[in-house]
Amino acid sequence: MLITFKSPAAPDVMMLENLAEYLLGIIGKPLGERGVITHDEMPAAIEKLEAAVSVDKQQRAEHDGHFHEGEERHEHHEIPIGLAQRAYPFLDILRLSHKENKDILWGV
Repeated sequence: MLITFKSPAAPDVMMLENLAEYLLGIIGKPLGERGVITHDEMPAAIEKLEAAVSVDKQQRAEHDGHFHEGEERHEHHEIPIGLAQRAYPFLDILRLSHKENKDILWGV
């Protein structure tokens, strides 16, 4: 199922339900049928999401350094998309909405 986050300050952001639930969980919001992230909640939400992205990037960098250890041949390995790539559209709508003093809604 797709979840669409809407704000008058930014283009809509659509994502799969499991990703929406994960990102909202990081910022401390439950994924209900409908919901809102108020302007007042956005600074903390942005900070939490940026911290999670930073930790993910650090862990991926550490993992990438050891990716081929113990292998005789270096075969092409597909590295899965990290949290940063998945979270940036959501971070953008949070930042733009906060800047414009607008709430973000979903399920409407």
